[in-house]
Amino acid sequence: MKITNLTSGIGSYLDDRPKLKKYIPQALTLFFIIFVLGYFTFNAQVNMGNRGIVFGFGFLQQEASFDIQFSLIDYDGSYSYGRAYLVGLLNTILVSIIGIFFATILGVIIGISRLSPNYLISKFAEIYVEIFRNIPLLLQIFFWYFAALRALPLPKEAINFFDISYLTVKGWFIPKFIWTNFSVLVFSIILSIVVITFTFNYAKKKQEATGKRIPAFLISLGLITTLPLLTFLFGGVKLDFEYPTLIQQSPTIFNFTGGVGIIPELIALALALSLYTATFIAECVRAGITGVGKGQKEAAASIGLTPGQTLRLVVMPQALRIIIPPTTNQYLNLTKNSSLAAAIAYPDLVLVFAGTAMMQTGRAIEIVSITMLTYLTLSILISMFMNWYNKKIAIKEK
Repeated sequence: MKITNLTSGIGSYLDDRPKLKKYIPQALTLFFIIFVLGYFTFNAQVNMGNRGIVFGFGFLQQEASFDIQFSLIDYDGSYSYGRAYLVGLLNTILVSIIGIFFATILGVIIGISRLSPNYLISKFAEIYVEIFRNIPLLLQIFFWYFAALRALPLPKEAINFFDISYLTVKGWFIPKFIWTNFSVLVFSIILSIVVITFTFNYAKKKQEATGKRIPAFLISLGLITTLPLLTFLFGGVKLDFEYPTLIQQSPTIFNFTGGVGIIPELIALALALSLYTATFIAECVRAGITGVGKGQKEAAASIGLTPGQTLRLVVMPQALRIIIPPTTNQYLNLTKNSSLAAAIAYPDLVLVFAGTAMMQTGRAIEIVSITMLTYLTLSILISMFMNWYNKKIAIKEK
């Protein structure tokens, strides 16, 4: 009886305080999570202490003593493990950005093509999707690396693109950009983006108020090309090129020097990630477009909009709210799938840090924890950006 009265009293107390009633379950959940994490952390520390294992991150300052094949920043064996971690992280981010960029473009094209009234185009898009999404990604990476790129010629017989770019079994060698007053060009691009943002906002408000459309796209295109061009004419910005040159390193060995060399591991990984992920993005795009009511398209046609205008102005703005959430998942999958790079020795975070560095230092717990936290952080950042974009393009009722 007393327990029943106490329970009803607590219930009445919480009913009179809705905010407290709302936050108590959250506080209890947070307490439970902290308790579980603390319990396992304490047990891990006790077990490590009993085995004489010292936990710490001081090893990040120690000399790595190993080289990395491909790096976006200066690195050699004399640098620290922390520097090696940064090299692996940047390589992971690089292949993820390349993969997301090309997978998005290809996915949108294939997704729209699947709905094309042209039988050949729609059938080709369907065949592409069914082939590339049903072959395991790891096998696709192996195909591009071991079958396609290994069949390319040696540097001496390289595939020549207008004497400025060369494709060989050792990679793709392209000209290197050498800038003068590059900061001025960057400032002009940032200024162009700011002005373009204001232009689109003004055009949107003007259209909502008067119904008249301002050619914001053409104005923006003019700004993004004119302002940077003026920096070349009056801002002292200059662009030179360093071209790759074939040299003979020994009587039988030739290679290219100068320019920028893109290693075959990066090419194979970027190709496989892009082609594989594009199939899923294509299905997201197709689902988003078909999710827009047929009446919307008919209404657009009735006021004289062309099929292209209907797709751009009516269908896609509504389809994006369906497309964005599942596409975000594909971006996350692509970023995490980049860890398969270790299979072909591309020096990403897993190979460099969770592979070589861990074997040399024996700091498995610290290195695995850092690697997991890094991928978690990258995924959260991608999710935050895509959620922000999804809210920005959401259709708001007035």
